[in-house]
Amino acid sequence: MGRAAEMTGTTPGFLRSLGEQGLITPLRSEGGHRRFSRYQLRIAMRARDLVDQGTAIDAACRIIILEDQLEEALRINEELRRSRLGQEPPAAG
Repeated sequence: MGRAAEMTGTTPGFLRSLGEQGLITPLRSEGGHRRFSRYQLRIAMRARDLVDQGTAIDAACRIIILEDQLEEALRINEELRRSRLGQEPPAAG
């Protein structure tokens, strides 16, 4: 936890609060230590940036969740667009 906080420029308490908000859920080692993925560390840094800009932590978490959902929806739309284009007959020229 201390190393993750150091890597993200936050405190262990800040990382715990992100977990309490449901933004990140680190895995646990056999010894009970939290293990953060690189993705979770990036999310924590994004949350820190938002909080540093004056956003409340619960609002920052919600913003990040919405950004993630938007990115996923855009990815799915692009996949559907590509699959539809591949199925349509070529336009007559």
